[in-house]
Amino acid sequence: MRFSWRNRLSEATKSYVFSVFLLSFLVGSISGAVFGVIGAAIVTKEFAPLFQPNFIGSLRPAERSDTSLPSGAAMGAEGNIVDVVRRSTPAVVSIVVTKDVPKLQSSSPFFFSPFGNDFFDNFFGLPQQQPQRLQPETEKRKVGGGTGFFVSSDGLIVTNKHVVADEDADYSVLLNSGKQYDAEILGRDPVNDLAIVKIKGSGFPVIPLGDSDKLELGQIVIAIGNALGEFSNTVSTGVVSGLSRSITASGSPLGAEQLSGVIQTDAAINPGNSGGPLLNEVGEVVGINTAVAQGAQNIGFAIPVNEAKQVIASVKKYGKIVRPFLGVRYVIITSDLAKEKSLPVDYGALIVRGETQTDLAVTPGSPADKAGLVENDIILEVGGEKITEDNPLVKAIARYGVGDSVPLKIMHRGETKTVTVVLIERK
Repeated sequence: MRFSWRNRLSEATKSYVFSVFLLSFLVGSISGAVFGVIGAAIVTKEFAPLFQPNFIGSLRPAERSDTSLPSGAAMGAEGNIVDVVRRSTPAVVSIVVTKDVPKLQSSSPFFFSPFGNDFFDNFFGLPQQQPQRLQPETEKRKVGGGTGFFVSSDGLIVTNKHVVADEDADYSVLLNSGKQYDAEILGRDPVNDLAIVKIKGSGFPVIPLGDSDKLELGQIVIAIGNALGEFSNTVSTGVVSGLSRSITASGSPLGAEQLSGVIQTDAAINPGNSGGPLLNEVGEVVGINTAVAQGAQNIGFAIPVNEAKQVIASVKKYGKIVRPFLGVRYVIITSDLAKEKSLPVDYGALIVRGETQTDLAVTPGSPADKAGLVENDIILEVGGEKITEDNPLVKAIARYGVGDSVPLKIMHRGETKTVTVVLIERK
């Protein structure tokens, strides 16, 4: 067999390369071992303190650092939030809105001429195919959703009025466990964006109610709700960003609605969160999530829970929401409004007419009408409490019940006097 010079040279080259590789490997291994021992000695000497057991919390008591956390404190605020969420979510429910909606269908194919009604229609005198009318059938379909939470173990649930505003719709409640119940609407608040829903049963988990009057700016709050009507028990956290805000909420079946005294928070509130609880750090409800500022980042609003307490008490007593009624249309006087209108005071409720002729300043036959109140009168105090932005008239009147006699300090044509009104039920 013959080999060319080129093949012999290739075999020699291969042998040479293999020898070099083997030698390099042996030299590298020995060098690495030597430098590894030297490096380990240096690290041990220079950085040994960094590897002491205090980084994993196993120091002996006499060696424990003064800055280490006491037992059980490592979780901090995060641990509190996790605990609150764990305890509260079973009492938070999803409210499902279903309704009969039109269903389009035809009993036979729908024929039409591509030429329209022109000369070619029925050119050959053939019998025409008449289109079939669409049948006015309906089907049950989910059209909305929101959130609520149990306030009594017998199935009483608080939510927003705009969540259950459609009186022609059907409502059901979906629990965290997956069970679903038909719901009854016991009352829609005529004053605030609140409603009470009831399901049959007992032993339901309840979230305790806190005191919204004790809230402070910067206080940590937790929002839980059915975000976007799809993601149940979505949790977001933030702080109380503002108190006693007045807003105009829109985009619901109720249209625009004036809300006063609401809580502002930067905890994320999304569509579907409406009616869910706003909790403090100990797991008490301090507000009911109700609105979000469009075009802004993390500006949400919640109705103070103390407003809901009155609604709950009313339903338990009367079986419905009963609100006292005074019968005036008004604006709260501020320093700016006082300057603009040259008013003699910078607080109180100025009785005014609305934009249309039917928007009367004083409702005929109302307690205010019977007490002699008229347009441009100023209600200064209710029961001895001044009417201000932080204590609007609707909030002051809501503290009383139907049938209560309430003294009002008013300014009538520049003269200050006191009149008494007997409140009636708002219809």
